[in-house]
Amino acid sequence: MERAALPSSPSSLPGPTHAAAPPPLLHFDRVSKWYGGVIGLNELSLVLPPGITGLVGPNGAGKSTLMKLATGQLRPDLGQVRIYGHDAWSAAAKRHLGYCPDVDRFFEEMSGRQFVRAMALLCGLSRAEARDRTEWALEQTGMADRSERRLRGYSKGMRQRIKLAQALLHDPDLIILDEPMNGVDPVGRIELQELFLQLAAGGKSLLVSSHQLEELEKLTEHIVVLARGLKVAEGTIAAIRDLMNDQPLAIRIDCDQPRHLAAALLRLSDVLGVELEGERVVARARQPQRFFRELADLVLHEGLNLQHLETLDCSAQAILDYVLKGRR
Repeated sequence: MERAALPSSPSSLPGPTHAAAPPPLLHFDRVSKWYGGVIGLNELSLVLPPGITGLVGPNGAGKSTLMKLATGQLRPDLGQVRIYGHDAWSAAAKRHLGYCPDVDRFFEEMSGRQFVRAMALLCGLSRAEARDRTEWALEQTGMADRSERRLRGYSKGMRQRIKLAQALLHDPDLIILDEPMNGVDPVGRIELQELFLQLAAGGKSLLVSSHQLEELEKLTEHIVVLARGLKVAEGTIAAIRDLMNDQPLAIRIDCDQPRHLAAALLRLSDVLGVELEGERVVARARQPQRFFRELADLVLHEGLNLQHLETLDCSAQAILDYVLKGRR
């Protein structure tokens, strides 16, 4: 057998090979969806990052349409929805997907354990795997000791937990949760929040739709805001707030010389108004980044002693209100 000839010079050696980057876990590429003459989504592009992403927007914004497209319940009229490069409605895509819907349709005569095990078998797991994964999922969702009761006797919170258990059975990389805290008691919400954070820390990507923005803030800073089928903002809450530099920001400042501080603040060009609340000063300022730089200079120049400073409208709810202004 002849040997292959050696390269004649180092320049003819093949260069380093670079493995192709894997396709995104969830990718919406200029997706549009209509319901007759009503548009559900309008040219939406989105790549889901690792960790937890909050999906927010008013009723009719397109959240349900987005989740139904991502889970393969709907197909887009334009554009593509892909999970790891597979069409979202394909069986290959669904192997990577766990879905916890808002509404539930159970076989009410089953027990919680029977239902979850049946879902495990439908996933294609063997009987032994289905048994083991069912027990694991019930334990994770706090339902192991309550799973023998029939589903028809479950509270709303228990039904939510059982839906979540079936979504976790096949160890999906992507978990889509539609209002997962609805009907869950305060202690249960804390437990589920811890579970979601644990899943994200373990490498899962979660897309969580919720109207309870204060709870969403406890899970993630990364949000996607929809309005009338459009993606109007995406990023961390702080980054979205920074993009709205022209929107006034309310700042509460505790100071041992509140009147002196109030008078000094009124001299700043970005301050729109000042109110006194006892020992506190509440200022409304545009261009927040510039305002805070000027405030630091003012405090040093005037020799003021600030005990506490707090922005009043940087919550997810306030950000949502700002972003949706004029979109409704």
